Amino acid sequence: MAIGLVILVGGGELLVRGASDLAARVGLSSLVIGLTVVAFSTSSPEMAVTVGAVLEGQPDLAVGNVVGSNIVNVLLILGASALLLPLTVRAQLIRLDVPVMVGVSMCLLLLSLDGRLSLADGFFLVTVIVVYTAVSVVVGRRSAPYVRESTVGEKERPVWLLLLAVLGGVALLVVGAQLLVEGAVGIAEGFGVSGLVVGLTVVAVGTSLPELATSLIAVRRGERDLAVGNIVGSNIFNIAAVLGVAALVADDGVPVADAAVALDIPLMIAAAVALLPVAFTGMAIARWEGALFVGLYAAFTAYVVLAATEHDALGGFTAMMIWFTLPLVAITLVVLGAYEIGRRRAAREPLAPS
Repeated sequence: MAIGLVILVGGGELLVRGASDLAARVGLSSLVIGLTVVAFSTSSPEMAVTVGAVLEGQPDLAVGNVVGSNIVNVLLILGASALLLPLTVRAQLIRLDVPVMVGVSMCLLLLSLDGRLSLADGFFLVTVIVVYTAVSVVVGRRSAPYVRESTVGEKERPVWLLLLAVLGGVALLVVGAQLLVEGAVGIAEGFGVSGLVVGLTVVAVGTSLPELATSLIAVRRGERDLAVGNIVGSNIFNIAAVLGVAALVADDGVPVADAAVALDIPLMIAAAVALLPVAFTGMAIARWEGALFVGLYAAFTAYVVLAATEHDALGGFTAMMIWFTLPLVAITLVVLGAYEIGRRRAAREPLAPS
């Protein structure tokens, strides 16, 4: 599995570089590149692992990978990126992209209530990602074109070389994903835990490493639109495209475990919803908000591990989260949102500035 992770990261890096340069050639903005090209590229490990798991008869691992990756993306990766440098948020994210992320997350829950993602569900999800991508490109072309720092003042690489990088990245992702799935299944069998748990934790973090690397590099270079857009776009792609394609290629749809419907998918929705007021306050994600997200991810991981091992501390930990931590977080987000709305109205500022 470790070898698979290394190959996945290398393939994701190669794919991102080639895809970003190709997109820059057509004059897309940094936000649109983050929401589409880079997001879809960095989600390629999730696509490879999820489809591979479905074809190998491991649907719990497939669903856990997508749900866990989305939780990792918002809480861990955005949180870590904001700790490095506060992230600015454009109005397009507040008006369109984050609501779409919340919407597709809720759609996944509704489609999973019958315990399966059917062929029709797969067609619906794939249609959603096609429409969303088209709308994002149309809206985002009004922004300034994106120029990669690494290519400024340098000779442009030929298109054939960029295409070769994309194809090479995809090939590495396929090989890495196969090794990762085999290793993860072996771990699940060896420790006696379900594929859902392994998918929510180890595999989710592993397949999210390209998003982590891309977001941190983007923040370090000052391209904060790219960092936030990468995460939001990846989450939309993971649900609509990855699970949509998985449902299309599966013989009889993708079974969804009751535990995922009862807890994990709702937690994924909660993480997506939490991003909206956090990004809305001051049109930025501050360092303390990033620390809050990282702390919530640590709590989620601790709960998954305690539940999987049936540890004696599970009852006390669950009670503390339900009756203290989560209500405190919810109250904080509501107060921040109300304060920001009041401040903007007092200053006669639009609630979602351009």
